[in-house]
Amino acid sequence: MKENDHFKRQLKEHKKNPMINLADSINRSMTGDLHAFSGSGCFSIILTLIIIGGVLLLYQCSN
Repeated sequence: MKENDHFKRQLKEHKKNPMINLADSINRSMTGDLHAFSGSGCFSIILTLIIIGGVLLLYQCSN
């Protein structure tokens, strides 16, 4: 319930001020916080890192 309220409040804020989304994205990219990027727990972060590593490995093998 709290997560849904947080999402609604955030959506309402983004509608009032559309540039806040850009500023929020830039701030998150500067910190490199994967938890803020994925918005979930440890499993999603590990899965994201494995996928990125796999893509990089395939790219290296194809050259």
